[in-house]
Amino acid sequence: MDGAEEFGTAGERARTGLASCLRDVRAVVFDTDGVLVDSARLHAAAWKEAFDACLRAHPPDDPAQRRPFDVREDYRRYVDGKSRLDGALAFLESRGLRLPEGETGEEPGTGSVGAVAAEKERRFVARLHVSGAPTWPGTVRLLHRLDAAGIPCAAVSASRHARELLTKAGLIELFRTVVDGQDAARLGLHGKPDPALFLEAARRLEVTAATAAVVEDALAGVEAGRRGGFGLVVGVDRTATPESARDLRAHGADVVVGDLGELLTAVPGSAED
Repeated sequence: MDGAEEFGTAGERARTGLASCLRDVRAVVFDTDGVLVDSARLHAAAWKEAFDACLRAHPPDDPAQRRPFDVREDYRRYVDGKSRLDGALAFLESRGLRLPEGETGEEPGTGSVGAVAAEKERRFVARLHVSGAPTWPGTVRLLHRLDAAGIPCAAVSASRHARELLTKAGLIELFRTVVDGQDAARLGLHGKPDPALFLEAARRLEVTAATAAVVEDALAGVEAGRRGGFGLVVGVDRTATPESARDLRAHGADVVVGDLGELLTAVPGSAED
């Protein structure tokens, strides 16, 4: 009996190399920033520069609210996974600031929510063009295993830079479709925690949400996966704080992992076995 007969087809063998929670899904929808590419640190650094400038220009009445933006906790709680405008508004409101919304196409600055969001975008693009964003080995291995198993994947992001990030990382060919901030603006899709971006990805993959998985690191994204009725919601806990895994589960994650390599198992008959 040869290896193919003993262990099934290549696709079947590849499925056995997936964690049991993934073996029966028909498709997987991945968030981009912080899950596929290590760009969250670029976003967080750009937000810190924009928000700290705003806090200096408009110091809150309460001195305790004037503390600088925290790239871990403030980023995780207020801006991660959200559109720029929603994230800017959420953080500023958390510090008691009620800036005007601003006009479409606002110039970067500190005078309005739109201006702060534009300032963040300016700083993020500058960082992206200089350094790009690396990937995690576990993420790359999982994507290749899903591809070998014949499970189609989509990438989702509130950012307008998802395709650029995935192309620079050499991952773009592993996705059947990408739904990003440009698509959201064109189609009028609401941002996370609304599930519209994920549901659009499932529609393009021609699967129902109930038969697909969502993989997210942001609380808003995990909540969106749960609201959308996805059969499996995987939370990725890159921060590994005492609260982070708990918060991901509280927002709807069925499974929480620190690295996507944890969703792989050895393939029978392979060097990994």
